[in-house]
Amino acid sequence: MDSKIFSLLLMDEDKNELVIRATQSVSEAYNKKPNLKIGEGIAGVAFKENRPIVVPDVKKDPRYVHKDIARKEKLCSLLSVPLNIKKKPIGVINCYTSKPHKFTDAEIKVLQVVANQAAVAIRNAELITKTKIIQEELESRKLIERAKDILMKETGLSGEDAYRKIQKQSMNTRRTMREIAEMIILAKELKNI
Repeated sequence: MDSKIFSLLLMDEDKNELVIRATQSVSEAYNKKPNLKIGEGIAGVAFKENRPIVVPDVKKDPRYVHKDIARKEKLCSLLSVPLNIKKKPIGVINCYTSKPHKFTDAEIKVLQVVANQAAVAIRNAELITKTKIIQEELESRKLIERAKDILMKETGLSGEDAYRKIQKQSMNTRRTMREIAEMIILAKELKNI
């Protein structure tokens, strides 16, 4: 496609904005562009309408928000394609050229396939990350419960009081409750040696 810049923008659901998450552009101005609201700019429209948008020259298109950066970076044509998971957009891939380019149907279809494969890979990575976080939280809860049981047996505290003691120690020492629980468990194990 004779591209100059490719960029990947993903939806930040908390802010309802598209955020640049990846690009091969080395331009600080391009990399620090403000986020786009849904429906704002070419990428925002492509996302909102869930369809590819071709722009012959971004500097002349009234929908394009950052014309100053386009001039500075010598950007011309743009193909903006939504990333879809089950026909629901999660972001947009932008392909810019430095000279006028008429994107063919084949080029649009290729970028759509790439975008959809990227969307699946991104979603899978997010799910793996969430799974790891959940596993770590579960492991932390198990350790805290184990430490709480030790405190209950060793000091005669109620379950609620033992939990509060771990929580208070966590706040006082600026350590996580998991770290405090691990210390209690380790102390018990050392005591039993």
